Amino acid sequence: MSLHPDALASTLARHIELSNDRRQTLSVLILGLINARTVNLTHLAGAFVGPAKLASNYRRLQRFFQYVRLDADWLARTLVALLRLAPPYRLCLDRTNWKVGARDINLLVLCIVTRRARIPVLWDILDRGGGSTMIQRQALIGRFIALFGKASIKLLLADREFGGSQWIEFLVENDIPFAIRISGRLRVRLTDGFEGPLGRLTRRAKARRYLMQASGCFAGMDARFAHTLRFGVANAADPIIVVTNRNPRKALEAYKSRWQIECLFAETKTRGFNMEDTRLTNPDKLSLLFALVALAMAWSLACATALTGRHDIPRAAHGFRRKSSFRTGFDALRHWIAHKPDIAARTWHRIWRRLTNPDRRTIRVV
Repeated sequence: MSLHPDALASTLARHIELSNDRRQTLSVLILGLINARTVNLTHLAGAFVGPAKLASNYRRLQRFFQYVRLDADWLARTLVALLRLAPPYRLCLDRTNWKVGARDINLLVLCIVTRRARIPVLWDILDRGGGSTMIQRQALIGRFIALFGKASIKLLLADREFGGSQWIEFLVENDIPFAIRISGRLRVRLTDGFEGPLGRLTRRAKARRYLMQASGCFAGMDARFAHTLRFGVANAADPIIVVTNRNPRKALEAYKSRWQIECLFAETKTRGFNMEDTRLTNPDKLSLLFALVALAMAWSLACATALTGRHDIPRAAHGFRRKSSFRTGFDALRHWIAHKPDIAARTWHRIWRRLTNPDRRTIRVV
């Protein structure tokens, strides 16, 4: 006997102000995402329990996405509480995109990464293809600071797409610690008098890792930023150049964690929930769908912790874990839902009890 949606819906009643019918639909969606490994509503319509026709269930799902909106601030706090993530946080910022027909689906995502877990906490559905704007990035970081405070940011990691001088100036002015990869073609102005492409200095490196001790800034930056940036270079043959406003050695080491957001995107897609299966293009509906995926991911990660405890996940001969924490919990959860529903339900109830101050004003019905 598999897990019944009512087992999830009863717990959500303390936290989500919805009718019983819509609360059950929410539970069906989360269970369906895990069991069917897809976000396609046609497939999820078969997850309902009862004699209703598939067409009726499909219409029920359509109405849910039409009228229900999750509160983004509540969701961010909830995801952090469900996984017991303690500050300061290491953040990753990146985009993921795909197409639905001729329409670009483009998500700007801010996630928290730890040694084991990675979870999206805030995101923005961009209105076009291509890179994000300064306003969109600032808004996302501003929302995070409003929720958790500036002191909660241990380090912000990002790839070359986020290496523009205006964005770096914003981070420096707000004293947000960061480690961002940049191109060697960028011109810099260092306090030792050098001015030119950063890549010219990397060619001087004889060792495998070279740390530029001189502080400086990008060429063209205002004079007040002249001593604010440090540059670290790893792998001189194929250099990874990182700019930071903190210790460059630590920034280079921390930058390795940026790859976790790429793994997160893979888990929302082919390794987990196949987000690209969706036919939804409306930004509000897409945001709700991504929120449901994030809740399902949090449940899976909690199951991994319940399964392994403080022990590490087994490693293969090459030294890497045989499975990620997400896949460890995800595979176990799918098995428990089908064959050991009491364990799956117990894990679900346990993580939601971590919300010590329930706020039932979490759903907006339009």
